[in-house]
Amino acid sequence: MQLIDGKATATAIKEEIAEEVKMIMENGGKQPHLAAVLVGHDGGSETYVKNKVIACEQCGFKSTLIRYEEDVTEEELLACVDRLNHNGDVDGFIVQLPLPKHIDEQKVIEAIDYRKDVDGFHPVNVGRMAIGLPCFISATPLGILTLLQRYHIETSGKKCVILGRSNIVGKPMAQLMMQKQYGDSTVTVCHSHSKTLKEECREADIIIAAIGQPNFVTADMVKPGAVVIDVGTTRVPDATRKSGYRLNGDVKFDEVAERCSFITPVPGGVGPMTICSLMKNTLAAGKKELYDY
Repeated sequence: MQLIDGKATATAIKEEIAEEVKMIMENGGKQPHLAAVLVGHDGGSETYVKNKVIACEQCGFKSTLIRYEEDVTEEELLACVDRLNHNGDVDGFIVQLPLPKHIDEQKVIEAIDYRKDVDGFHPVNVGRMAIGLPCFISATPLGILTLLQRYHIETSGKKCVILGRSNIVGKPMAQLMMQKQYGDSTVTVCHSHSKTLKEECREADIIIAAIGQPNFVTADMVKPGAVVIDVGTTRVPDATRKSGYRLNGDVKFDEVAERCSFITPVPGGVGPMTICSLMKNTLAAGKKELYDY
């Protein structure tokens, strides 16, 4: 079994990006600029955004953090999105999700200029991704693809089972894994109502678990030599930790690892690659290489 080290891979990629940014600026080009909009004080969102700001520094990007309290109106937030759309210095920006219940998330996502949508959530980017056109691919699926490529894991013609059908991971992952230029795999998507879920997993060469249930994937669901990618990050209580919790994946790591050829740990697997992929998208936005502007 080989551990897929997302942390080390992300560090290497950020160093590559920093080198490219340095060359761009030495040649008189513009420093890429990522802005993030954070609403409220959700613990997970605070951590994500803080890590994104740190990653921008590591990559040599300019970063801007715009904060609003929980009671910000939808109108105010949409006005902020509009300002960022028209700010010529901002190459890409994200609105950190989830948003408070009184704000329509989809309306906010659709208000973002798709050419600055480095999260890859705008319907234009989602649609272009689905038919294989150049676009911003959402960060977690892009991170998983990058790990598979960097570890030279054969995906062409393989049976890939994806657990979960979310718009952020499950659906885009399925689209990418079936496309010839990316995964070129035979893809099955399972979810909480799939009656043959365990049987499908047992036949899979690659399992991508994004179902949001800790320890959901057990050893009896994994065939020997399978590749297991664990996207789950559920906070579970742990009195031995200073924080009072630990991050738990969707895979029962200790028992599944013995059967795998490759497996991602939690934390330190897919998580660091998600932020790293956002940096890759920001670089592409800064270079204006995907769309006509």
